[in-house]
Amino acid sequence: MDSLTRTTGWPCTIAIRWVESEEETVWRGELLALTIPDPLAANCQDAPETAAWLRRLPDTIRSLERRWSVSVEAPYEQEASASWVAPATLETGTSAVLKVGMPHMEAEHEIQGLRFWDGDPTVRLLEADVGLNAMLLEHCKPGTSLRTLSESEQDVVIAKLLRRLWRTPASPHPFRPLTAMLEHWSEEVLVEAEQGSDPGLVRAGLSLFEELPRDAGSEVLLATDLHAGNVLRAEREAWLVIDPKPFLGDPAYDATQHLLNCAARLHASPDDTISRFADLLGVDHDRVRLWTFARVATTLWGDRKDGGWPAFARAIAP
Repeated sequence: MDSLTRTTGWPCTIAIRWVESEEETVWRGELLALTIPDPLAANCQDAPETAAWLRRLPDTIRSLERRWSVSVEAPYEQEASASWVAPATLETGTSAVLKVGMPHMEAEHEIQGLRFWDGDPTVRLLEADVGLNAMLLEHCKPGTSLRTLSESEQDVVIAKLLRRLWRTPASPHPFRPLTAMLEHWSEEVLVEAEQGSDPGLVRAGLSLFEELPRDAGSEVLLATDLHAGNVLRAEREAWLVIDPKPFLGDPAYDATQHLLNCAARLHASPDDTISRFADLLGVDHDRVRLWTFARVATTLWGDRKDGGWPAFARAIAP
């Protein structure tokens, strides 16, 4: 059995002391302290599966350290809420990054996506364990976030990166269609929609989730979560993509995550902001607008039930 203690406040430290027992499975080892960043710790309380993943995390990291012959440092104080990420050092002295992702539908094929893109223009995958959703990654140096640049500069960088990412994998491949993620979200929407302020907008968004994939002019491998926080300054290239969540679908969809991370500009001038970014991407303005509306309209509760999002959705509604 394991004994688990947590410090008050976040980030927390989980300390697990493995003890021997005649009745239970025997675990061996010394005291291991593991710091868990606040967003990840909070997110892992949402479901039994993720809580169990968090309890296994110290043993998972110890196993990976031995198997991949790396030493791991304290984790990054990151905004990401679905993975544990820390700097690591290989036996050769080469620096790397260890990432262990919690069970997460959207990120299920991150490892396969990184293998497909093979560093063009993502971080390179050095080692991987699909079953553990664990990755040893190229270390971006200096690792400065693209968020340090103005949003107009971010537009240019992200557009160039997306256009390089948009390639069609040869069959057979493991990647799911974008509709799989949209259907997953739609199921959540149907449970939560009563919290929204405008059910008509929600229904319109759900309809577009069904309609837009049907007439996409092309299907490519999408990043689906590319925004300035997932682009880092590097030595091998000026900027590299981290944390892709690959699905196969309409390129115009991939404009939405960056746009939604530019909320003030998007609210103040939706048409100009969407058109500028669509032009940089070389995709249809109207499709980007429709995808943006659908994403906002289907999330009008929680953090987006206020903050101007309902008014924004009505302003760009088809």
